[in-house]
Amino acid sequence: MLFLKFRIKPSHQATRSSSLPYLSIIGGGSAGLSVASTLAENLGNKAVAVVEPSDVHYYQPLWTFVGAGLKTFDESRMAMSEVMPEKAQWIKDSVASFEPNKNIVKLSNGESISYDYLVVAAGIQMNWGKIKNLSQALGKDGVTSNYSADSVVKTDEFIKTFRGGNALFTMPSTPIKCAGAPQKIMYLAEEQWRKAGIRSKTDIKYFTGLGKIFAIDKYANELLKICKARDLNVNYFTDLTEINPESKEAVFNVLGGEAKGTKLTLPYDFLHVTPPMGAPDFIKSSLLANADGWVDVDKETLRHNKFANIYALGDCSSLPTSKTAAAITAQSAVLKNNLLGDIFGDKQIAKYDGYTSCPLITGSDKLILAEFSGYTGQPQETFPFDQSKERFSTYLLTKEVLPEIYWKSMVKGTWDGPAKFRKLFRSA
Repeated sequence: MLFLKFRIKPSHQATRSSSLPYLSIIGGGSAGLSVASTLAENLGNKAVAVVEPSDVHYYQPLWTFVGAGLKTFDESRMAMSEVMPEKAQWIKDSVASFEPNKNIVKLSNGESISYDYLVVAAGIQMNWGKIKNLSQALGKDGVTSNYSADSVVKTDEFIKTFRGGNALFTMPSTPIKCAGAPQKIMYLAEEQWRKAGIRSKTDIKYFTGLGKIFAIDKYANELLKICKARDLNVNYFTDLTEINPESKEAVFNVLGGEAKGTKLTLPYDFLHVTPPMGAPDFIKSSLLANADGWVDVDKETLRHNKFANIYALGDCSSLPTSKTAAAITAQSAVLKNNLLGDIFGDKQIAKYDGYTSCPLITGSDKLILAEFSGYTGQPQETFPFDQSKERFSTYLLTKEVLPEIYWKSMVKGTWDGPAKFRKLFRSA
């Protein structure tokens, strides 16, 4: 087995220590890049190693727009080589396992890397196989998902070619990334079918394995009003478990209510599936994981609860808040502060307050901008107006402005979220 060690070449920015440690970051997604970009600048050329197997980086929040034909797929992607920090060392491989007691990460190619500090930003795992026949059915005969790069364009195609019938949209009972996305595409599809004159021929049903349409009541109440006004049938505690492509039927487990423990089978003409998700297997089986498989970190400092030289953020972490890109912006600021404090001896601890955001697109020109703390369950809004109301301004912000911020600032480590703007608006 080849053993690699990445040696620090101190940069002029790193003036507080003459002997710097080196850092490995697992994952080149939103979380990994936002941390890697800043730390590579602070620690010097090739002092930061990023382990990431993918050739392409996706801005996945744009996939709702792609699925509705409002953005192109190409607008959501960029070559990984273009977003990887120049001063970081890109290890184009995946992780096989961790040995945190030895400060070692084992790679799939048989090599190992050592670290002084480790940041785990490995994202979330799509468990397509947990829905029987989904993998075979996806992208065919009206079955699609905006959560797959291979099928998101099919969503747009199937919406446009739909001629009426039963349209089903699903949300699993597991934690997922961007928990609003399963219903956002429903609102956009319904709008298109209404404009096409086939709404009266269409029965739309939304199935969620959870007990609410959205976690925060302020926004849930408005969403339910929209569903009622647009005749969107919402069903709780109902989890998709199987697809029968030949008969075009979807099978659900009923998780609550009088019918708990039974199965519900429904025909479909259009089926948008959000797959069950969970912690990546290589994390779940490691010493880094908590009982549910997520990287076990302190919810305020983002430091691992057992291994002091390990941090985690984003979807793979145990942080009890919604898994969104917006959450990552706030988390990355806290993590970078605390990790650099460890390295340079500055013990001013930053604390993450659970901030997250979910832009809930309800039409091709309107949006509810949910901002809240997943820790308190209370709204944490930036703008000086009621963000639970549908607005064109927040739609435009999400569709046009936020992608620019993402590509030009967030992945470069210079966007820490809207906290400073929130303070400005609230103090005015």
